[in-house]
Amino acid sequence: MENHDVYLPTRFDEASLKEKIFFSAIELFAEYGLNGARMEQIAEKAGTTKRMVVYHFKTKERLYVQVLEYVYTQIRASEKALNLSAMPPVEAMVQLVEASFDYHAAHPDFVRIICMENMQRGRYMRESAWIRDINRSALTLLEEILARGQARQLFSKQVNARDVHRLISSFSFHHVANSYTFSMLFEEETDSRAQLDYYREMAVQVVLRYICP
Repeated sequence: MENHDVYLPTRFDEASLKEKIFFSAIELFAEYGLNGARMEQIAEKAGTTKRMVVYHFKTKERLYVQVLEYVYTQIRASEKALNLSAMPPVEAMVQLVEASFDYHAAHPDFVRIICMENMQRGRYMRESAWIRDINRSALTLLEEILARGQARQLFSKQVNARDVHRLISSFSFHHVANSYTFSMLFEEETDSRAQLDYYREMAVQVVLRYICP
């Protein structure tokens, strides 16, 4: 992406035309993927023309890469905003797991877009020079919490940030990505709020059991 800047739009109802195009692209890429979403659809949803979409973003592929950068930036920013360094390590870990689980549940478009990119074998993520840097904070945040807990002999010294992040992501991602099939097969007529609370607590317990001695 030019100048290594992530495009950060405001809310749709306060947005400029460029931002409305971007928000529309997020929704359509989440619904149809890069190949399924058409520039004409993005333009129509934003209330503009394909020519203006091209004017602002050049190609659909460039727009899609910027969307990938944006959705990752948003989840990493939400983690940083938790101010976990001010909390005791166990409390910080619990807060991170709960917040991550809730973020995924509240942002299904994030999950769908990442699912779509995985179906494309991560092809377009490789075109961003910055996505890896954006996501580095996910590990540094965990490294700091783990180090504080390990220093107080609360956490096992055998665990590492990458594996804990995979564990948190697995629970959080599965709850959204597999919600329709899993619920239809195993959880008919389950209260959705109670279900969310139940699996959030399960995620917390699994992570704590994994990292504690």
